Amino acid sequence: MTSATTAPDSPDPERSDGPARAVTPGLHLIATPIGAARDITLRALDLLAGADVLAAEDTRSLRRLMELHGISVGRRPLLAYHDHNGPRMRPRLLSELAAGRTVVYASEAGTPLVADPGYQLVREAVAAGHAVHAAPGPSAVLTALVVSGLPSDRFAFMGFAPTRKGERERALRAAAAIPATLIFYESPRRVHELLANMVQVFGTARDAALCRELTKRHEEVLRMPLGELVDHLKGRDLRGEVVLVVDRARTEGSDPAAIDAALVTALARTSLKDAVAEVAATTGAPRRIVYQAALRLQGET
Repeated sequence: MTSATTAPDSPDPERSDGPARAVTPGLHLIATPIGAARDITLRALDLLAGADVLAAEDTRSLRRLMELHGISVGRRPLLAYHDHNGPRMRPRLLSELAAGRTVVYASEAGTPLVADPGYQLVREAVAAGHAVHAAPGPSAVLTALVVSGLPSDRFAFMGFAPTRKGERERALRAAAAIPATLIFYESPRRVHELLANMVQVFGTARDAALCRELTKRHEEVLRMPLGELVDHLKGRDLRGEVVLVVDRARTEGSDPAAIDAALVTALARTSLKDAVAEVAATTGAPRRIVYQAALRLQGET
């Protein structure tokens, strides 16, 4: 599938100020606030005011947001589009696009497609030759990254970790080797389990930031090593949306003593092969060095 979308190289003054104008036909993805309603962009408000068809992951949330900003749905269709009704609703939205209408789609909060519905809709719209545009705005991923205090030059969005323990641990072992700051979404009910697994795989010393209720009244950002974070949250029930930001592995851990200490912990709960992979990822040491150290430790026991 090959497609191209042209866009101006610099801001277009005709689209950045003044009253709402007619909206270009096509599919427009708008980012909505993750907390504070005033974080909506002026362009997103123009699109909401001028679209022929409105689609939303949660129609109640979008209607409430529009009411807060004085925009009426009027007689326009306001359609629910989410993971459960996608196959049934996509043909309706694609037919509206085929008729030359403007369709605006909004997730419940944040940017569509980022751990939210919309991917298949965009893919099918592109395949059918319809224009697809995005109105940038709020994103919990970027908000958490910039307030975490962790390196932002390179980052990897990991989405939600698997809910099953074994799958989650395998996913974390794979993520441990990524030379970038890691960003996870997690349910407040499962964040304690995720942190416990992170300590097992990443170690206790890796820096992290737990960001909760970003941009909302009870916003909280806890910045500390993973081991301290686990202790700090013991017995505490968390509420609200959680984003967990974890620093990349540091190569200074390739010190032989650090490798041995990490291997002793890993070998006590997993196989030699998995322990070597885990320690190589978390310390940044060459796998060959870690493997030789593991064989030596097993020979000493």
